[in-house]
Amino acid sequence: MPEKTVSAENIPVVPPRQPCPCGSGKRYKVCHGKAQRAAQRQYVARPFEGLPNEPDWVAMRELISAATASVTLSGDNAERDVIVATLLPGALPALVRDDGTLLIGLQTATSTGDPSADLGHVLSAALSAEPGTTVQPGPRPTESPRLQDLVAPDSTFEVTVHNTFEFWLNGDQGATVEARASLESANESIVPAAVISGVDGAYWCSLGDRDQIRWVLPHAEEPLLDAFARLHARGQDTLGEGTRLLGMFRASGLLVPVWDLVEGTTAEQATAPVHEMRSRLTDALEETAPLDAEQRRARQGLANRQITVR
Repeated sequence: MPEKTVSAENIPVVPPRQPCPCGSGKRYKVCHGKAQRAAQRQYVARPFEGLPNEPDWVAMRELISAATASVTLSGDNAERDVIVATLLPGALPALVRDDGTLLIGLQTATSTGDPSADLGHVLSAALSAEPGTTVQPGPRPTESPRLQDLVAPDSTFEVTVHNTFEFWLNGDQGATVEARASLESANESIVPAAVISGVDGAYWCSLGDRDQIRWVLPHAEEPLLDAFARLHARGQDTLGEGTRLLGMFRASGLLVPVWDLVEGTTAEQATAPVHEMRSRLTDALEETAPLDAEQRRARQGLANRQITVR
């Protein structure tokens, strides 16, 4: 009798050189693995779009060293305690504490063009993992849920920035010599940061020789550049005397303007100027008149000042 085949939607992911589970007799990589690779190569420009507080997801993924945020899942998993972290010990994708609390690391390396789908695959695997275990999921199936499929649309996402990675240890749990050594090594790489209260995606960062504001903005790029061009032409794109807009960079599809502050400026001192900037920016985004010559020059300057932040 011929070998029974498996329907395409039920074909599991296997290593590329293994026989394809569909029963074709071919290796997986030249059979149904082709469709999986093609789907995973698709690039998603804004992978965290649609999640509650998208700018803060992006900030935790790409800007902040040590931070956590609790998140609520949808459906049958609504009662699970889930903590999103910037980084976990050894860059683990996820772990489940002895009490069942699940931690997922946003700064885990991803291998496809859609980090949300990769992280959704990690989260799905962690939901079925046993307490007290680490999670190292295998290749992501093409039908794996994205974070947007798992996180409740009305979930809060309030970021807590930490000065150390002590949250790894959950009190005294796991405080072995090896764990402490790993924690102390990770602590040395932390860039001090703080949330700017009341402004989604805005963070104060201290680089030792200078202090900055880095602000992940959710707006589309073209109108945002127009708005900043209007502000620059009016001399309104700073956060006060002695500060300057250094430039912008892209992170997970969003623009992140960066301001250099006066040396010694604290997060608390920067809060009011950031709120004032938000008000000016909101007004500028509502303007629809074409840019004048000076504003066009300002916009070109902004477009050319794409910076790299380490």
